[in-house]
Amino acid sequence: MSVPIFIRYMFSDISMRRFLLPLFLWFSLPLSEIKAQNERIHQLEIANVKALKAFFKYTPDRIPLICGHRGGLKSTSPENALATFELALRKAPLFFEIDPRLTKDSAVVILHDATLDRTTTGTGKLVDYTLEEVRKLKLKDSKGNATSYRVPTIEEVIDWARGKTILMIDKKDVPVEMLYEIIKKNKAESFVLISSYKPEEAVYYHQKDKNLMFEAFIKNEKQMQAYEQAGIPWENIVAYLGQPKDKKLYDQLHQKGVMVMIYTGPVYDKIKDKEQRANSYREIISSGADILLSDRAVEAYEAIKELMPLKSSKRKFFKSR
Repeated sequence: MSVPIFIRYMFSDISMRRFLLPLFLWFSLPLSEIKAQNERIHQLEIANVKALKAFFKYTPDRIPLICGHRGGLKSTSPENALATFELALRKAPLFFEIDPRLTKDSAVVILHDATLDRTTTGTGKLVDYTLEEVRKLKLKDSKGNATSYRVPTIEEVIDWARGKTILMIDKKDVPVEMLYEIIKKNKAESFVLISSYKPEEAVYYHQKDKNLMFEAFIKNEKQMQAYEQAGIPWENIVAYLGQPKDKKLYDQLHQKGVMVMIYTGPVYDKIKDKEQRANSYREIISSGADILLSDRAVEAYEAIKELMPLKSSKRKFFKSR
């Protein structure tokens, strides 16, 4: 069902959009998920960029974190959907990785693939569709079934996340200049991490705004030194290591106050036995990693809860309502 014109008009106003978006998401959910929506929602309460840096600064009493990859509910809900983010946040205190891409008319939407076939009811390349045409498509669930959800714009996701959680913005095909302007225009500096695949990308953003934070690809000591030589302060960095590494690299980054992120999707999320998956999540955290980027975000959170310290300087950032 297409969105009525008056609804689209109201959503074009930023203040009205912030008021109506949660209500719209609630009514768009299947009945089976309404009960979950009535639960208290978890929040990461980050007031400003200083608090964001403090939240991600490694400390011995750190609370292990989970980042939902494309929403983190791959087994049950469409990836990169607003309703998926909302449902996941009601189940666990997460932050979320998102994938910005350009449409034919240079609008920025959140979609992982360059093509539409796998995750939407469309076919072919996203860049061959205008935003208006993309709006008419429906997102598919993990089994390929069409849902009632549509592809969101990056502004809609930012509006949803404000005051609730943190967004980790992957690179994809959006030029760095455009992504920077979107972050500044929407005043999102205090709740975004920008993916940096190489130091030069981080340098571009850092020269424009010294407060911006990065999810920096640091998979070995050489890459760690490259970021240091580029002059990016370690307080602005969360280190993405990909797969589990030698503990020596963890220790080196921790000494700099940097949290370590591991991606569990390619291997650990695919373990068939649930208890074995849970054990793998716990082992990664116990070995020294601080953040799991997971396709099974809520499940990973439940598995590592027992490893979270009861008293921590980070507790002040975790709220629920």
